[in-house]
Amino acid sequence: MPGRMVLVVDDDDEIREITTLALEIMGGWEVIDADRGAAALRMAREHRPDVVLLDVMMPEMDGPTTFRHLQGDAVTCDIPVILLTAKVLAGHAQLWDDLPVTGVISKPFNPTTLSDEIDRLLDARAERTRPQMAKARCLPDTAAGVARHLP
Repeated sequence: MPGRMVLVVDDDDEIREITTLALEIMGGWEVIDADRGAAALRMAREHRPDVVLLDVMMPEMDGPTTFRHLQGDAVTCDIPVILLTAKVLAGHAQLWDDLPVTGVISKPFNPTTLSDEIDRLLDARAERTRPQMAKARCLPDTAAGVARHLP
């Protein structure tokens, strides 16, 4: 699908480089990247990417915190977010379990199938949200003071 943009957020230069090459070459994505959560928030507002790939463990502002800020901004709250993490432990509670993210991709990932995995997660998200298309995409959560993304 031409014209798709992804924001890759990871503090590891090599991960950003591999991800960028994989998505540009294998998936035809336009890739922009950030190495920190604060930069990702600015770039998401400015560029409005089709999806954000967000590392869970980063200095200063981790992925779940960055996700909550994206959700709390009316400009970015409807951008799908897929977490990238090396910390997936089957059967254990995860930092993101209570977050309505589009999906989670484990590191190390296969660069040749990364674009297909993103497409699969985005298609599944579209199927889940199709019945709610007429509703607002972001709802304020007054208790937390943060806008929440509809499932």
